[in-house]
Amino acid sequence: MSAVSTEWATRLGLRAPIVCAPMGGVAGGRLASAVSRAGALGTIGMGSAGSAEALERELALLDTGGAPFGIGLVGWSLDRDPAMLSLARDAGPALVSVSFLDWSAPMRPAWIAAVQSAGALAVTQVSTAAEARHAAEAGVDAVVARGREGGGHGDHREPRRELLAEVLAAVDLPVLSAGAVSAANGVAEAIAQGAAAAWVGTAFSACPEALTSDAARAVLLAADGSETLVSRVLDVALERPWPARFPERLLRTPFVDRWQGREDQLAGDPETRAAFRAAFESDDFSIVPIDAGQGVGLLTEARPAAEVVAALVSGPATI
Repeated sequence: MSAVSTEWATRLGLRAPIVCAPMGGVAGGRLASAVSRAGALGTIGMGSAGSAEALERELALLDTGGAPFGIGLVGWSLDRDPAMLSLARDAGPALVSVSFLDWSAPMRPAWIAAVQSAGALAVTQVSTAAEARHAAEAGVDAVVARGREGGGHGDHREPRRELLAEVLAAVDLPVLSAGAVSAANGVAEAIAQGAAAAWVGTAFSACPEALTSDAARAVLLAADGSETLVSRVLDVALERPWPARFPERLLRTPFVDRWQGREDQLAGDPETRAAFRAAFESDDFSIVPIDAGQGVGLLTEARPAAEVVAALVSGPATI
């Protein structure tokens, strides 16, 4: 099926060098199953609101037909619910990613040995070459070089291409490329540059198998890549405990434009936050922003995950 391949992907049992990013609230058991059955690596993502209960629920929906799959966790949220790591290990994944860690200095987090002792690859996201070196020294099996173009939370620093080159030069590990890799030409470019696989998020977010609501899916399909920006407004409005160094790339709304740069004022305005939460709970996306990378403009229709995988490895420059 794949017009591109890598040794790393082949060793993992993949027919396509694609990993569906473990997007919280999007990448559940159904999407992971569909992506893995299509020959790429599907993942179940537990975001900051993830829990052992939520992971159990999504694992119950997993049916990859024996194909490999992965699980993605948020590092700092494991302190709140460490049972997620045990569940992830015991589920038999080929890969467990734990990201949004502070790799600015050397450390040896216990999750790496725990994941590897279960026979899975330990993977983490990095935003600089220095972070990649520290992660490699800690013993991870691969790193994801996450460019600033990517949707959702991250340390939005360097462009994808430049960051991938720097990380490849810095570590002797498989390096996956992330950051608006949204079509076949982006995947082929990343592989040609030396990436072990493409780490793809937004391209899968509108799939019918995703946890994405119908209302959110419609917004994604109507969006243009120029409508995204990096912001903490959503986290502040919902009082989510994301560290300030990990803002998210999302689709701007008038609410975001109003409060961008005024997050401290928003944090001190309970009435505005209460109104925003009501909009959030009612899926009012004229107010509430949706996570999306700069490649969101390439989403043209809600295609099944298998079709998206096929398009990413051998299709045109649209999804």
